[in-house]
Amino acid sequence: MDQQEFLARIRAEEGLSRAVLRKIVVDIPDKTCLFEIVTDAAYPAASERAAAAAAAEAAPAGFAGKAHIRRHVADERLVRHAILDYLAARYSAAAACIRAEDIVVHLGEPVRFVFGVDAAERGYFERNGGILAEVERMLGRAFCNRFEGSLEDKDKGDVVEEDGADEPEEEPAPQLQPLRTFAVTGFEPIDLAEAPVLATYIADCNFPSEMLTVCGTITQIRERETQKGKPYLRFTIGDGTGTLSFSYFLRKKTEAKIRALKEGDSIVCTGENELFRDKLGYTARYINRGAPPAGFVPEKRKGLPVPARYTCVKPEKLVDYNQLSLFEQAALPKDLVDNTFVVFDLETTGLSNTAASGNMDAITEIGAVKIVRGEVREKFSTLVDPQRKLTEEIVKLTGLTDEMLAGAPKIGEVIPDFYKFCDGCLLVGHNVQFDCKFIQYYGEQSGYMFDHRAYDTVDIARSALFLPNYKLNTLAAFYGIDFRHHRAYDDALATAKIFIELIKAKKCLPNA
Repeated sequence: MDQQEFLARIRAEEGLSRAVLRKIVVDIPDKTCLFEIVTDAAYPAASERAAAAAAAEAAPAGFAGKAHIRRHVADERLVRHAILDYLAARYSAAAACIRAEDIVVHLGEPVRFVFGVDAAERGYFERNGGILAEVERMLGRAFCNRFEGSLEDKDKGDVVEEDGADEPEEEPAPQLQPLRTFAVTGFEPIDLAEAPVLATYIADCNFPSEMLTVCGTITQIRERETQKGKPYLRFTIGDGTGTLSFSYFLRKKTEAKIRALKEGDSIVCTGENELFRDKLGYTARYINRGAPPAGFVPEKRKGLPVPARYTCVKPEKLVDYNQLSLFEQAALPKDLVDNTFVVFDLETTGLSNTAASGNMDAITEIGAVKIVRGEVREKFSTLVDPQRKLTEEIVKLTGLTDEMLAGAPKIGEVIPDFYKFCDGCLLVGHNVQFDCKFIQYYGEQSGYMFDHRAYDTVDIARSALFLPNYKLNTLAAFYGIDFRHHRAYDDALATAKIFIELIKAKKCLPNA
């Protein structure tokens, strides 16, 4: 079976009619042949099984064929990021003159992209006429669309109709936030001899990319094994804007140097940020030593200022008599007293927390408490109208129903108040990055940039406790905390109590 026959077979399946074969990865030692398929539609499990069967049949003799399907829907931001990544990896001269604001994307069929260039830059692209065609082909492999690229003068004036008729002005398109990056310093090669120039802020790594570079301090290293017994490492790093956990598969040539890395070391990683089952996951291909610039202070994204007053959801003073017993031990650590924390939890319509999947879920409840000088002092709690029907699974899990959410404020009404509640605070949550992606996405839709530093009680617990697992109810049971699970406010309050106990045990914040 050749590639065209393979594609024809899988395109007969539901949800795969526009699928493309992104690449075929052959692993000779493991005798496997992986067919990476991209689709822009939801697909049932039956289609996934059919693709696996087609892959098994299409694989070379002696190899096990596997299929990996990911959903990737073209939108302006994703197309723009894909172009910038590709130019940075393949055409450094082009990448030097094309920035995010120089790329205009027109969705349709085909999808058209335009590079804004000056006279010198136009000359470069015309002398290297194959670049646009290469970008078109790359995008065609990454998305389920045809693409056409062109050049346009940056200083081109507004086009005036010949008949002089007054046309209604189009509403300006929303301004997409550019990626924030910083220069990598102190490079020492382990996997690569060539130093990456720029690393992307971890907080901005919410898009698929075949070549994404991040840099930060190691907060945790764990060793694991694949189902076939092949060892790999799980790293967690932070750069002051967020944390990222990822897998890394060891190489014989560099294994000793990688294993010499320890918590507190700073590393720079280049790898793939990939969508799988509507979730983004990062895998590091290359790890080297490297660090942000000395005295690095994250650049804040431009957004609306903190609202002057609460308008929809007002915080309440909280007196929790159960917490009094938490402070009968030694004095609280300085980090806990000197900082103010918002511990929050969300209930949502599902687990898809990135718009890159084309299936972003909605928030149905926000629950949060504020820790001031080591004590839980305030609460913020509201239901949110998701403007969609809940699934039976979510109703069963949370106890929330469509009727309960009818008439609740919409997320655009709630976000300004939650942003005000979080002003000047550090964020805390259990699996905090999952919830952060929701509030960052919906915050940005309303013009509010949640760039707060966040701490994860899962990571802190793993470094402080030895338990069979680090689920919220397991940690709550360990500390004797009773709560109603899977409701946002109750989960947030339980998480706050666990966080206080963990920091008391560790004596300080991670990487403080």
